[in-house]
Amino acid sequence: MTGAGIGGEYAAINSAIDELIPAHYRGHVDIVINGSFWVGAVGGALLTIPLLDPTLVNPSIGWRLAFGLGAVLAVAVLLVRRNVPESPRWLFIHGREREGDRIVTEIEEQVRAEDGELPEPSGKITVRQRRSISMALIARSVFTLYPRRTALCSALFIGQAFLYNAFFFTYGDTLTTFLGVKQTGWYIAIFAASNFLGAVLLSRLFDTVGRVRMIAGTYVLSGILLAITGVILGSLTAVTLTLCGAIVFFFASAGASSAYLTVSEIFPLETRALCSRSLRHRYSGGRHRRAATLRLPDPKCIRLRRHHQDRSRLLHRCRTDDHRRCSRGHLRCQG
Repeated sequence: MTGAGIGGEYAAINSAIDELIPAHYRGHVDIVINGSFWVGAVGGALLTIPLLDPTLVNPSIGWRLAFGLGAVLAVAVLLVRRNVPESPRWLFIHGREREGDRIVTEIEEQVRAEDGELPEPSGKITVRQRRSISMALIARSVFTLYPRRTALCSALFIGQAFLYNAFFFTYGDTLTTFLGVKQTGWYIAIFAASNFLGAVLLSRLFDTVGRVRMIAGTYVLSGILLAITGVILGSLTAVTLTLCGAIVFFFASAGASSAYLTVSEIFPLETRALCSRSLRHRYSGGRHRRAATLRLPDPKCIRLRRHHQDRSRLLHRCRTDDHRRCSRGHLRCQG
């Protein structure tokens, strides 16, 4: 049950980051947020030192207290979630266009107050409204329409599982079984702190140097360093193994987090977030008919950027024949 909850949260938060964070620093924000996992790992590892010390806490109670702290953090996540705005795209496609229109109107009003009037968008794409998107449709999109992107993302996650999770998830057992460590909390805390520092310090480079170079660089470099560690593994002590792990995963942490960033950016909205579109109401002959429409700023629009300050912004970056120009676009319901 814990795994199911964590897996669902990873999918939801990365989708929200992609929709609400501006493109020019989305990589930085995404990797730091995903890397914040290690803040909890540091805290959990340090808490095991007193809680699992039989001279301080009864062993039959200590591990239960350590495990139960996760439930406390889960309640905090629920409270934070109440302040995260729902995706207007998701609301529109699921028939809750009034709520979506209210959110987008708030976005437009904020942008107007800060930057002046918004230009009217041009062009429409009509999309069928639906209550849900079936797994069959998602599978068709992922494996039939975008096989190369699927292969790339699968490679990133498989590499993460074999080169990253396999090391960390067995690290405590390695220390106790093979290196005779009685209390692993200090070692894991140091290892986890290095992971978080790597995510924080390297994340900005994913926006400045570029996604492709940084993803390839962090994966290849961490893989080489891990291979070197494997070669000299027999001569390492608990301290030196922790030091090697901290160096390797300083780079691997940012690379692993970038897998979530990549998936949320390279797939279409319909596939990555199960949402899209604006709706407009059409009334004809006294009967109510709904059609889903996506209004675009220009046929030559090549990039969509979302801004989120306090609440959110939506930006369209467009290109004309002679020069680039930026205009803030918006989605809205038409009567």
